[in-house]
This record gives sequence, C-alpha cells and structure tokens, in this order.
Amino acid sequence: MKGTPSMGEKSGKKSTIHCRRCGKRTFNLHKRACSSCGFGKSKRLRSYNWQKKIR
Repeated sequence: MKGTPSMGEKSGKKSTIHCRRCGKRTFNLHKRACSSCGFGKSKRLRSYNWQKKIR
C-alpha cells in the first residue's frame, strides 16, 4: 500500500531529542550529534563565520 494508510507506520518513531548541551530539540539519534551546537561531533561549540553579522 501507499498513501495515507502507510503514513500510520511512520508514527511513534523519534529521530531527534533534546540536546544535553544546548537544550534545543536538535540532537539526532541516528547520527548521534546535535545539529545546533555540535555536541557528539566536536568538543567545541558549532559556529561559523557566516552566522556572525559584521557591524
């Protein structure tokens, strides 16, 4: 089957939980890393130069 009935099989599965370091709901259980702060991937906080606004 495809369509609406098979969408019910997708429910109940979690791919993300709250991060222990930043508290945001961005910690991926499959990748074992937080997409927001980088916890699980790096000891340093995840940040990029393109995020910072030049004043």
